[in-house]
Amino acid sequence: MLLMLLFILFIGMFIFGMTILRTGLFNLSAGSLKLWMARLTASPMKGFLIGILVTAILQSSSAVMVITIGMISARLLTFPQSIGIILGTNIGTTFTAEFITFDIDSILLPLSVTGAILIALNNKRVRSAGMIIFGIATVFTAMRGFKYMATPLSVTPYIDNLLTFLNDSHLFSVMAGAIITAVIQSSTAVVGMLMGFLIAGHLSLVSAVAIMFGANIGTCVTAYIASITAGREARLAAYAHIWLNVLGVAAFFPFIKILADAAPLTADDIDVQLAHISVFFNVVSSLIILPFAERFGQIILWIHDRK
Repeated sequence: MLLMLLFILFIGMFIFGMTILRTGLFNLSAGSLKLWMARLTASPMKGFLIGILVTAILQSSSAVMVITIGMISARLLTFPQSIGIILGTNIGTTFTAEFITFDIDSILLPLSVTGAILIALNNKRVRSAGMIIFGIATVFTAMRGFKYMATPLSVTPYIDNLLTFLNDSHLFSVMAGAIITAVIQSSTAVVGMLMGFLIAGHLSLVSAVAIMFGANIGTCVTAYIASITAGREARLAAYAHIWLNVLGVAAFFPFIKILADAAPLTADDIDVQLAHISVFFNVVSSLIILPFAERFGQIILWIHDRK
């Protein structure tokens, strides 16, 4: 029980660190980001590029989707304009998975202290910079915790049985990824946990890929909840987000083992391999849909907005 509580504490620390990091980034760039999104989304390609950029800056596809839905509700964006943004967010969020594979353990303490000092100052921009630095330190500290806790947690009967079950079933791994992400509202935290178990050798890369696929579906929950009271076009954007991610996972599901087998060609470290697979999956699935973005929007209207 104590081990599980400690692991949950590290999950909370990871999410807190991402929230602080995202808040600092948002404080420094919110006005310009919203302006770009409102003005530079006339075509699916422009929306796609803006979606990648904004998500990479804010380190959260869910945050960008909530902003997008809010802008649609305020009539600053339309549903057709959101399709390109949604495709872009799926790629932009993979930058976070790559980011958390960096090894900065030796400077975590100086980063934490520096960030805390800057947060205590009165200047808003300096304080925001401090939040970014402190958030990075907190995220990587949590990642270190995931790696440390993975082995002792894996030998407990319940977790050992669960990992064995997930290693034997790709479908249930996808479902587990979707459910866990929907509950904790962070696909990045799920990927961080996966990396900890992968490095400890208690989870197969094939199962980790399947869980990561499920996390792509689970991350749609945040946007859907935000759309419930935001009007017709906002709900259509949330539906489009769900359909895009579900169809992407369905298309790649038969090739999970092939992706896992090919991953060692991309990197030596298994956590980096998972990050690279995430990039490949999201880039390919988004680029396949991008030329048909307008038609896809019409299909969403036909399915969910028939009079």
